[in-house]
Parts: sequence; structure tokens; C-alpha cells
Amino acid sequence: MWRPGFPFEERQPAKLYGRRRAFCIYSVHHRGTYERPGLVLGLAPGGSVRGAAYRVAEKDWADTYAYLREREQPTETYVEDEAEVRLGDGRRVKTLVFLSDTAHPQWAGVLSFERQAELIAGATGLSGRNVDYLRDLVQHLEAEGIRDGCMERLLDMVGEREAAEA
Repeated sequence: MWRPGFPFEERQPAKLYGRRRAFCIYSVHHRGTYERPGLVLGLAPGGSVRGAAYRVAEKDWADTYAYLREREQPTETYVEDEAEVRLGDGRRVKTLVFLSDTAHPQWAGVLSFERQAELIAGATGLSGRNVDYLRDLVQHLEAEGIRDGCMERLLDMVGEREAAEA
């Protein structure tokens, strides 16, 4: 949401219904390893989620799509789909989304906050520490005017756990 990594013509706040932001994917690539998995976000079934939608120029679409596939699908943990989102200006548009694949072996499902904190604390992958991913999420959501009390609570729990282990 905050680091698209591709050229775009427009960025709008967006809301997706029927999915929620959740740490529901075991990360064995970017934020963990097979030996010590971490957790990353997915769009899990249920609820709704606020985020951002990007409009990409036709001329940039093939390169953007290839980039997104490489970045988001290193272990094929998501299902690509088209979904309708409501933009901040009220428009409803169809957009590409990467939804959590509940049949994939890396699907973690619904985990307690304690289990999420346990997995995130100390996990590190190719893209860095798992706690940094969570911290970036909380900070960027706040910058967008989105308060997510659950993610803030989780960050506090991971911080406490890492401090205790130090």
C-alpha cells in the first residue's frame, strides 16, 4: 500500500468489502525462513479493509503486472482475482487483488494474538525482520489516517516479547 514499486497515474484511498487485513500467511521468504517462519499480511475472508488503489497507465501495465507477480507470488500464497473497491471519491472500480489462498500450505488461518506475536518476534527473512514489517504497517496506516488497534496491540506484544528475549 505504501511502497507500490511501480509507476502509477493515480492513487486513491480504497475500501474492499468481504476481506480483512490479517497476519494469516506464514512467511518463509520475505520475513522468515522454512526453519523459522514469520507472518505476513493477507486479505483473509470476512469483514472489510481500507487501503489504497492505484491506476496504472496502459503502457506500463505489462511491466507492472510482471513486477507484482514476482514480488507478491514467490511461493504462490495468494490467489489473483478481480474485485470491486470503493474509492475515496465514491467511485466503485474493478481492481486486481491478491487474496489469501486458504488452501495453500502457508495459510496460517486465524491465530491468537499471542501466537502471532510469537511467530513475528525474532523472525527474519530476505526482506528483513518481521517486526519491522509490522512496525512499518502501523506507521503507514497512521500516516493514512487509519487506526488499527489490533495491529497496534500486536506491535506492543511483539516488542514486549523481543525485550524479554534480549
